[in-house]
Amino acid sequence: MRLQDQPGTWVRVDVAAPIERVWEIVTDIELPARFSDEFLGATWISEGPELGASFLGRSLHPSIGEREVESFVDVYEKGRSFGWATVDRANPGSRWRYDLSANGDLVQLRYSMSIGPGPSGISLAIEAMPELESRILRRRILEHHANMTRTVEGIKSMAEEAE
Repeated sequence: MRLQDQPGTWVRVDVAAPIERVWEIVTDIELPARFSDEFLGATWISEGPELGASFLGRSLHPSIGEREVESFVDVYEKGRSFGWATVDRANPGSRWRYDLSANGDLVQLRYSMSIGPGPSGISLAIEAMPELESRILRRRILEHHANMTRTVEGIKSMAEEAE
């Protein structure tokens, strides 16, 4: 596994709620903080959510400590897709995205992310220990996958409780 290949992960869940309700939840940039062991919250820097908007996300990781990262909404198709790039619009440290699609009475929610190609805590760790690149990436992806799973399960629960 190599950073240059922009490795990532995704999770999916079916939600028994109207797509409008699921959309309202996934576009709340504070939401993942309710379910993640790492993400602490976010604040809009510019008017959002909309294409081109930016926000400041806060997270805490035992290897890096607490940090703030600027993110930029680079995908916004109302009711369908909401995504953002971290650190740099043109050379992101990572990309994150929710995709929603109607599936009968259900909404299929997919949450995906990829690491790189730009600078991030992971790229710094790999620069310091290039011989461990694959191992560093695998561990980080497993951490993200676990937090993402908790997040989509939380979204499912919130959306279905509202019904």
